[in-house]
Amino acid sequence: MTNLVLQVVIAVTGSVVRVTGSGLGCPTWPNCFPGSLVPIEHPEFAWFHQWIEFGNRLLSGVVGLVALLCFVLVWLHRPRRQRLTRLAAATLLVTISQGVIGGITVLAGLVWWTVAGHFLVSMVLVWLAVLLVRAQFESDDAVRPLVPAALRQLLVVSTVVLGGVLVVGTMVTGAGPHAGDAETARLNVSVSGLAQAHADLLFLYLGLLIAFGFALRAVGAPRGVWRAYAWLIVTVLAQGSIGMVQYLTGVPEALVSLHVLGAALVTLAMGNVWAATGDRGVAAGRPELVAEDARRG
Repeated sequence: MTNLVLQVVIAVTGSVVRVTGSGLGCPTWPNCFPGSLVPIEHPEFAWFHQWIEFGNRLLSGVVGLVALLCFVLVWLHRPRRQRLTRLAAATLLVTISQGVIGGITVLAGLVWWTVAGHFLVSMVLVWLAVLLVRAQFESDDAVRPLVPAALRQLLVVSTVVLGGVLVVGTMVTGAGPHAGDAETARLNVSVSGLAQAHADLLFLYLGLLIAFGFALRAVGAPRGVWRAYAWLIVTVLAQGSIGMVQYLTGVPEALVSLHVLGAALVTLAMGNVWAATGDRGVAAGRPELVAEDARRG
């Protein structure tokens, strides 16, 4: 759970770096300045910007250590859980790659597509973190679908559309005012046009989720699936509202970070719905979960 919380938090702190114009507060990587790992007094770089960027780097190190600890604990667990080990290994490897991408982003001068890639990998890590949390309580048995195949296919389509929402959202950011540094070139595309495409994809995504909800009702889906679905709908509606207010009020800094938090929470909720539509049984050694599973029927 700590890994999941930190993966969400690091995405938000990354947005704080961007909206405060601190993306190049430390102009080199992995050092903050040539020959210095930490911020130093410099006439061209504000102390404030240096420490915001350096603080985000420190937090990235904590995220990496937690991912490593998760993998070590899973690896040492006996009997070793194959699925849990694979998820922990994937989380660690992607977290390491995220650090490298962050370095490339700085060295490339915060060009928009590197910033976009940095954010999208964070969303992948949030998804992996959700699966890792759930896998602790699940067995390694083959998944037993709790909804018909057609609904699982609809969920796949919805997930692809959500990916499109996130990708176009990064393009809106790339063309918008918050570059992370005043000298960074922006994506030369109409912000209003990209924002409209982003909103259209969000409406499509929400429409697919509504259809998914009606289908869940028709097939009598289990309560656990409904609970995960309800949280997803609430999160998506809240995120859409934030995005609308953000656009109408000229993209204020605080709402940018709140919108990034919303994106991470939507990704989290979608991953939870995906996992909730399949049953792998309860992990061995969790009698309290076996009893709870039996109670729910």
